[in-house]
Amino acid sequence: MREQVINWLKENVSEHRLQHILGVEKMCEELAIQHKVDHQKAAQAGLMHDLAKFFPPPKLLAIAKKEYNEIDYICLANPHLLHADVSAMVARDTFMVTDEDILNAIRNHTLGNPEMNDLSCIVFIADALEPNRGNTPELEKMRQVSCRNLYKSVQQTCEYSLQYLIKTNKTIHPRAILTRNWALHKVRNNYQKNNF
Repeated sequence: MREQVINWLKENVSEHRLQHILGVEKMCEELAIQHKVDHQKAAQAGLMHDLAKFFPPPKLLAIAKKEYNEIDYICLANPHLLHADVSAMVARDTFMVTDEDILNAIRNHTLGNPEMNDLSCIVFIADALEPNRGNTPELEKMRQVSCRNLYKSVQQTCEYSLQYLIKTNKTIHPRAILTRNWALHKVRNNYQKNNF
């Protein structure tokens, strides 16, 4: 199926985006092995996470409206935020993916979600940190953390994204903040458990 997905991507995303997607796929697989998560599921979710990235806003909205009774006002005003949800729908409807863990990982890769499982955490992290995103000292440190602590990495990834959104005067979806707070809570709870 991988070849079929890549051929589809070549028709539907830019070459630059395809390189990002392949970077996410590889990092997902590596992180999954590191954290003892099914690496084949991780690679598949990584490969399919941006299927709808280049869909125009009206198409994203039309597909999402068929699936959801209600779309929040932030997504209505910023339809590109729906590409994660729509990518999961394309994975399900075009590539017959039925594994809910994979579909949720695709769905959660942009805004995250409180209570994400490890597979979703991995795709969320890899989307932000794969090597094609750059090699600044900050990103390198974050990549090192991702190999050791998924929750800490989710927290850092959220904070990195939030800083960018604030700096560029972009809308912040509440789910991004909820995800960051959830990850922070998990980090603190794990720290307390390990130190008492």
